[in-house]
Amino acid sequence: MKTQRFHFNCTFLVTLITSLLIVSGTVFANSKPDTNRVLNGIITGKHRSEPHIIRNASRHPMETLQFLEVEPNMTVVEIWPGGSGWYTEILAPYLRKQGKLYAAHFSPNSSVKYFRDNLKKFEEKISVHPEIYDAITITSLDAPKETTLAPANSVDRVLTFRNVHNWLKQKDQGLSVFKGMYAALKPGGILGVIEHRAPESFTLKDMQESGYTTESLTIALAKKAGFELMGKSEINANPKDNKNYAKGVWTLPPSLRLKNKDREQYIAIGESDRMTLKFIKPKTDK
Repeated sequence: MKTQRFHFNCTFLVTLITSLLIVSGTVFANSKPDTNRVLNGIITGKHRSEPHIIRNASRHPMETLQFLEVEPNMTVVEIWPGGSGWYTEILAPYLRKQGKLYAAHFSPNSSVKYFRDNLKKFEEKISVHPEIYDAITITSLDAPKETTLAPANSVDRVLTFRNVHNWLKQKDQGLSVFKGMYAALKPGGILGVIEHRAPESFTLKDMQESGYTTESLTIALAKKAGFELMGKSEINANPKDNKNYAKGVWTLPPSLRLKNKDREQYIAIGESDRMTLKFIKPKTDK
């Protein structure tokens, strides 16, 4: 009887463990669709304006955040979210309950009026809707003077959307920013870079004037700061963009700098062709 009892207990234990593994596997399998459903609901949410929602088709936020592996329990830095906070509208509610969002914005001490005005516009926007934006911490990025985006080694993801070209106007400003992003990330953390993509034939002057940046220069800056390239995606590519316009990238939507001149032509082209790059901060220093 003792042998039979021992056999019964072992069989029961094996059955119990197997059942738990199946249940946990099912929960794990279902967690990703649930997260995606929540994210999709935010992307198309009522808190977002119709013009912003329309731009989902050009900016592909769901696919972009999936590629960069952004989860709701993470600590994330968004670089220079601008006055309207297009991506902030998505990241803030997505991270609000379980994670943390830092908005590394323009400095209030900036000598550039446009920067100060956009910071004020952003602050006003988030103050009106505390039920969405109350957990955001605003920090300042004004390289090379101010580059502390978040506490060192504390962040899971740093995301920058269409900003790199701005950092090419001053010598070594780009490298200073990439070093600041590197410092904020935990070892093993990921940097996501989405940027207007220039032909590799563009000179630095071409990039400064057009607003487009080559992939090779972007990757070189990241690697010089210590990052390793993990991958690339064509999520935000646009083959219709020939990158040769009177007002550079700002000729295209949403800026449409030429106003009514050839407006329909530029609307038909759509928003710029963009690189989508994923870098990692190595877990151990080289």
